[in-house]
Amino acid sequence: MNDKIPARLRASDHDRERVAETVQAAGSEGRLTLEEVEDRLSAVYAARYTDELRELTVDLPRPASPRPRGGWPLTRSALREHPALRVHLGIVVVLATVLIVRWAVGGAVFFWPAMPLFWLFISLLAHARVRTFGRRPGAPVPY
Repeated sequence: MNDKIPARLRASDHDRERVAETVQAAGSEGRLTLEEVEDRLSAVYAARYTDELRELTVDLPRPASPRPRGGWPLTRSALREHPALRVHLGIVVVLATVLIVRWAVGGAVFFWPAMPLFWLFISLLAHARVRTFGRRPGAPVPY
């Protein structure tokens, strides 16, 4: 058998997709014309080796690294990906409605539902944070 390390590495589908995304992003930013994007994408999908792919993006800036996750955990995508969050949100809305109606009908002077509503909302945020912590968008949802 030949134990030599190959001088050129074959490009995988993942390599080609990553470079295609970089080329498309450069086109959407106005760094490349539509014709240049089409030409480079044709070359990307025809490339067999990684050095051929590298040549297609050498004049483009490196894509920005993804921002660290953080911020608001209760987003539409989180609600879409996690059915348990939708159920929790529904329960919070129903309980909040019941508490506010009881307060309005009861004629209390102070707004006593404030504390239960606060803790309901905090529980929903904590649930969303736990469900979405450390996950990247599009990753499979563990149940």
